[in-house]
Amino acid sequence: MAKGHRSQIKRERNQNQRETRPSAKLSYARVSVQKACYVLDAIRGKDVETAIGILSYNPRYASSIILKLLQSAIANAENNHDMNPEDLYIEECFANKGPTMKRIRPRAQGRAYRIEKRMSHITIILNER
Repeated sequence: MAKGHRSQIKRERNQNQRETRPSAKLSYARVSVQKACYVLDAIRGKDVETAIGILSYNPRYASSIILKLLQSAIANAENNHDMNPEDLYIEECFANKGPTMKRIRPRAQGRAYRIEKRMSHITIILNER
């Protein structure tokens, strides 16, 4: 049995399990998971310079959101982890389903259609080569 107060035990456990790779997470992005994954699949495993080039010339709306998130992850790697940006590559990137905003669209003869505006949580994790 571990000794000490429960909060101290949890603090030590969390310290040992803390993520050491630089990352950035965007919650509640107004883009569906499927559309975000098209863009994320194009940059997964690439180095950050190549990924920035891909995202800059990609016409999809999700690419502008993911480009800002990638630049944030690069800044986190530089400032928090003292990593060189030239050596970084995208180790993991994924989008998880977020909440859905439900809206009503008036239609003919008094009907109403439901419109679902989907959100996603996008995460990018970098690492050094």
